[in-house]
Amino acid sequence: MKKLLLTSDGFVNPKIGQEFLALVGKKPIDIKVLFVTTASRVEKEKFYVKGSEKELIELGLAKENILWVENLDNTEVEKYDVVYVCGGNTFYLMYEIRRTGFDKQIINFINSGKVYVGVSAGSVIMGPTILHVRNLDKNDIGLKDMTGLNMTDKIILPHYKNEEEEKVKEFERENHCEVLRLPDGQASEVLREDARIIE
Repeated sequence: MKKLLLTSDGFVNPKIGQEFLALVGKKPIDIKVLFVTTASRVEKEKFYVKGSEKELIELGLAKENILWVENLDNTEVEKYDVVYVCGGNTFYLMYEIRRTGFDKQIINFINSGKVYVGVSAGSVIMGPTILHVRNLDKNDIGLKDMTGLNMTDKIILPHYKNEEEEKVKEFERENHCEVLRLPDGQASEVLREDARIIE
């Protein structure tokens, strides 16, 4: 069964952290997390990554059970309970995931019933496309294929603000799709094919 927790800004909302623990179903001290920081290339992004690790530790996870990984070459996911993909540049993240074959590993990991947590860019890549964030992230890697990993049919837009509504509606009209707007403090939980919002 798929277990996806797709967040806008991590576990800032305590309800999302509690749902995470319920999804994993282990004592926090025993949970092993592969903590993917690939998308976070600048200091501001790395600051948020440290905040994400702090949130996990505050939930009772052991620091030594949170393995930071930036380079995805030769990364093995099977021995972890959770793959946690941090935010940053969506296009660079997608490029690296495909280049290293990590996309196939993530898909197999999710299909095995283990928990995937996405923050911002880490949530966006789970949908059918990443095209909708082209005005939010700089595509400085020159990524051509905008296909997501398609683990959910939801097109996730993190950090949504009301003033973006007209642009979002325009994207929906042009692409005949529906965008799931996730303001900070919210998450989309996907179990099997069913999704619900945690706010």
